[in-house]
Amino acid sequence: MLDEMRDEGLGWLRASGSPHRIGLALGQAGRATVARDLVGHPLWRTLTGPDHAARVARTAAATRARFPLIWAEIEGLAEGLALPVDQVFAWNCRGDLLASAPDGCTTVMMPGENPLLAHNEDGLPFFRGDCFIAEAQPDDQPGFHAFCYPGSIPGHTFAFTGAGLVQTVNNLRLTGVEAEIPRMVLGRAVLTAPTLDAALEILRDAPSGGFHFSLMHKADRRILSVEFGGGESSIREVRTPEVHANHALHLPRGLAGQIVTDSSRDRQEWGSRLVAEGRDPLEILRDTGCRGLPIRRDAADDPDEENTLGTAVLRLTDAGLEWSIHDRAEGAARYTGTA
Repeated sequence: MLDEMRDEGLGWLRASGSPHRIGLALGQAGRATVARDLVGHPLWRTLTGPDHAARVARTAAATRARFPLIWAEIEGLAEGLALPVDQVFAWNCRGDLLASAPDGCTTVMMPGENPLLAHNEDGLPFFRGDCFIAEAQPDDQPGFHAFCYPGSIPGHTFAFTGAGLVQTVNNLRLTGVEAEIPRMVLGRAVLTAPTLDAALEILRDAPSGGFHFSLMHKADRRILSVEFGGGESSIREVRTPEVHANHALHLPRGLAGQIVTDSSRDRQEWGSRLVAEGRDPLEILRDTGCRGLPIRRDAADDPDEENTLGTAVLRLTDAGLEWSIHDRAEGAARYTGTA
């Protein structure tokens, strides 16, 4: 089959210039995959259909007004994909329009003298082999490296920036949310933040769907666990090693109304056990030994329609950020570096 013949490696894209130019490069990089696999998917058809048109138009107007540069990037993305901008924007609102969007993920947070974030990026299985790292240098903004899905803007996966910010993101399936600004737009805005405090200002009143961000900064060694959505946020400093497996653990709105899938519950419980045992972060994220559903997800019949498409280990040291990015269940990293 075609999927079996594809190179499953994680790609790399360099882009620079205006927001539109960067969006155009992102779109061109993902065009073939989106045309082949995404536009015929039931989720795409649902999101771009008439039932969500009014909400998409309202959030698009709010995005243009509050984040015009991000809107320009989305316009470039749509041009690169050769698709209507309203459809591409709707796809980038998927977690705001539907509580059950297939975006999973697991993060290990390890505070200390050399704080570390490690993250599994879990998404639609047909994206395996077609995701990529964007190494971007926008005009007049910090450069960044970010894991990117075809058809999506950066900022909702794992990333690190030239300003020293490190970000990992997990889906929260909050119910009863009417979004004003899409959560993925807020995630993209965080990549422009010079400090942790500036990032928190972007997220603090979060009129969006639900996300969990793990944040740290080269100039500020705290690890912050930030859950937000529906106009609320909850910010906690992580003081002992923890796992977060994409359901709300401390956001009051989330605790009152969210979808917790079997996979999310199993990954949270098993990951917390492995962290308590002092296991290595990469070993935790590659683990498949749970009696329930595994942390590392490769099953064709995964109940949430999600597979692990990339893993990052991001560690702050006295010299800066040491990072490695993995796209296999075992073996060495595909990419490593310092920043």
